[in-house]
Amino acid sequence: MPSGELWKPGEGDERRMNTELYAIQSCPHCAAAREDLEWRGIEYVEYDVEQDQAAYARMLAMTGGDRRVPVIVEDGHVTHIGWMGMGCFI
Repeated sequence: MPSGELWKPGEGDERRMNTELYAIQSCPHCAAAREDLEWRGIEYVEYDVEQDQAAYARMLAMTGGDRRVPVIVEDGHVTHIGWMGMGCFI
């Protein structure tokens, strides 16, 4: 999925949380987080922080400089750094 592109689940989902996923394509933990969001039907915007330097800078600012991905942000608040205790460094 291109950086910044909105993934939309099937129609009828009433959840309207603003969710962002900061990830890289080669990270299996990012893939697991992506799969979980999709399975739960949560709309999200994904940023590939290897390709999008502005997104990488935002991620670092939100995490206090933590370079682990995935990072999940819900309604402007970081809810996950890494996935299930694991993550990839960028």
